[in-house]
Amino acid sequence: MSVTAAAGFRAAGVAAGVKSSGAKDVALVVNDGPLSSAAAVFTANRAKANPVLWSQQAIAGGSARAVVLNSGGANCFTGAFGFQTTHQTAERVAERLGIGAIDVQVASTGLIGVGDEAFRAAVLHGVDLAAEALAADGGEDAARAIMTTDSVPKQAVARGADHGAAASGGRWVVGGMAKGAGMLAPGLATMLVVLTTDAAAPADVLDRALRAATRATFDRLDSDGCMSTNDSVWLLASGASGIEADEAALTAAVTAVCDDLAAQLQQDAEGASHDITIEVTGAGTEDDAVVVGRSVARSNLFKAAIFGNDPNWGRVLAAIGTTDAPFDPYAVDVSFNGVRVCHAGEPDRPREEVDLAPRATRILIELHAGDAAATIRTNDLTHDYVHENSAYAS
Repeated sequence: MSVTAAAGFRAAGVAAGVKSSGAKDVALVVNDGPLSSAAAVFTANRAKANPVLWSQQAIAGGSARAVVLNSGGANCFTGAFGFQTTHQTAERVAERLGIGAIDVQVASTGLIGVGDEAFRAAVLHGVDLAAEALAADGGEDAARAIMTTDSVPKQAVARGADHGAAASGGRWVVGGMAKGAGMLAPGLATMLVVLTTDAAAPADVLDRALRAATRATFDRLDSDGCMSTNDSVWLLASGASGIEADEAALTAAVTAVCDDLAAQLQQDAEGASHDITIEVTGAGTEDDAVVVGRSVARSNLFKAAIFGNDPNWGRVLAAIGTTDAPFDPYAVDVSFNGVRVCHAGEPDRPREEVDLAPRATRILIELHAGDAAATIRTNDLTHDYVHENSAYAS
């Protein structure tokens, strides 16, 4: 049930005419409380869409009662008119729910530059429809309404218990939905994510849990090195379970949901034929491991080789050699799907032993420079990716 798995939440997803296809395109997630604690992280791109600009201001107080999201148009670089559209969207949600506009978070996804009068009218109409359709089992419809080039909706759930609640049968839940199928790069990925929990937790705890989770999951999903203008991730707490969540347990559950959603985003990346997991071990620091893994994830030569089922480990060494992470290139080991093809900077097992036919591809890079490790997710570079992103606007 994704975002409605946690008690105290309702959701809806409707077709309002934002998309010419007639598919669902406006989603609404509502926190019925009793708490309205909330936290969010937004794109690091300096070019931010109007909904991001609005939502950053509105959530500054650590509270939110609703998130409204549309697909079919990014409402980015649409000027003052576009920001007014975002404001009007929040006001329409507030009017329908009997709350303040400041309590409404807004998100849009789709083509940059889309946000004219017709777009505004369709989104506002969608708010009306979604408010009428809100239901405790509306998570699936909401997850479908935020899809753009996604082929499937993405949802995840984790469960936890704290403070003796397990013995009495009480449990709290973290649920979530995500959209994203391309432009997946750090700070966050190209995605919209709404996470919900019925645990009782204040905004500062939610903020720490969310930042820890995104740092280890979404921020390490790097499909094509491109960063969106609209990326947003929210965590809302209703407190409806009546259970005060231990911060460590809540962080673990939020991280589990984010990790599940990140894997789904990777598996649905536009045109990909391989899901590549790059594990870097033996680094001096975790940040060094991330830098090394990301250098490989962003190498078009490496990604093209994987598409061609070629375990070209030389492209791995060439990529990591461009970083400033401390290691000796002539001490590095590289394995493809369990076969060590490079040992101490020299050829090891024959590349013919590597099977890259399966979609799941695992690269292990042992730096022999320390004890830290990190994992980066990416995809191969395919003809279909180029085609989809050259034809997307049409």
